[in-house]
Amino acid sequence: MRSTLEAVRAFSDAMDRMHTGLRADMDMNATDLSALRMLSIREQRGELVKPHDLARHLGISSASTTKLLDRLSREGFIEREPHPNDRRALVITLTDSSRADFGRHFATRMARMRGAMEPFDDAELATVARFLDGMSEAVVDE
Repeated sequence: MRSTLEAVRAFSDAMDRMHTGLRADMDMNATDLSALRMLSIREQRGELVKPHDLARHLGISSASTTKLLDRLSREGFIEREPHPNDRRALVITLTDSSRADFGRHFATRMARMRGAMEPFDDAELATVARFLDGMSEAVVDE
């Protein structure tokens, strides 16, 4: 179990270093990048994101969320759109150019990650995914 926790810490450190490099590549602060990453992940899952969801995810106030969204919108990273089922609510989406920007910055990393996964069969990868989901839930205070 100890070696597994050490591997998790090492992977977490590698992810931190990757995000630091990505922030520098994209000339973006940590909160902005975290917001865009959250939007990208939720979009891939087919989930809608409201400003409140983003505030809770980032642990910031409503006022800070508004400033963040204003900045990301002004810089062309996100759009605010009407919620499809609730006329009173807005959803936050990535712009096409933001998706493309992420794709450019992640393409090499994603290719290397896919290469690292190749030696494992589907059952092994499902176990890893289940493990990582459990670890994600374990480290987040909600």
